[in-house]
Amino acid sequence: MTSTEAEKIARNESLFREVNERIAETAERFEADQTEFVCECAEPSCTHRVPATLVEYERVREHGATFLIADGHEGERVEGIVRTDGKRAVVLKQHQLVAALALELNPRTA
Repeated sequence: MTSTEAEKIARNESLFREVNERIAETAERFEADQTEFVCECAEPSCTHRVPATLVEYERVREHGATFLIADGHEGERVEGIVRTDGKRAVVLKQHQLVAALALELNPRTA
């Protein structure tokens, strides 16, 4: 994988993460316990929604290199599955450059 490909993947997934941060904020404002998040996979055209509670979402956000995706959307070249329940998965970036960029682009550390 080239550094350009790795950067594209990290930026795309981080963009979806930003969208999900706004979704979580809105759900909290309306005192919802759960909502549907955008799949944070590497595919820019992915439109899958991932149902999760806000507590589950917060667990994903505990580490800047973990992402919430629809089950089966993992990219073996860059990540490993941390946990899955058949509907959604939490993945950890394992590709060195993708992980570093994901951490750098983490809105919670900016």
